Amino acid sequence: MPLKMTKNRSPAPPEPCMLTECMAVIAGAWAPNVIWCLRAGPRRFNELRADIPPISAKVLSTRLSELEARGVLTRHVRRTSPPSTEYALTPLGAELLPALDAIVQVGHRLKSARGDGLVTVNEAG
Repeated sequence: MPLKMTKNRSPAPPEPCMLTECMAVIAGAWAPNVIWCLRAGPRRFNELRADIPPISAKVLSTRLSELEARGVLTRHVRRTSPPSTEYALTPLGAELLPALDAIVQVGHRLKSARGDGLVTVNEAG
């Protein structure tokens, strides 16, 4: 016999859903990490690669382009020899930092509660 489906008692999200809107801005592998690394100021491409060792150049380039298109960061080409490009957070990008800080704090609490820092799918969902 199938279980009876209960009614969701959470308030309905406003249209359009602001959570979905915000998550779409930081969507993509490594996007939150890129934002995090830019919190202290502008960084060049290779500096970001060093800040996030597992990221490939292709993925970093894609994320930087996406975040620029979403208005999270700016790209500034310096007229030096050789030319260099710096990336910096926009005011919108800076507004995301408290949310990322909160996520990091929850991550620390999860790690402490678990002991080894790993959360299984059953525990997370």
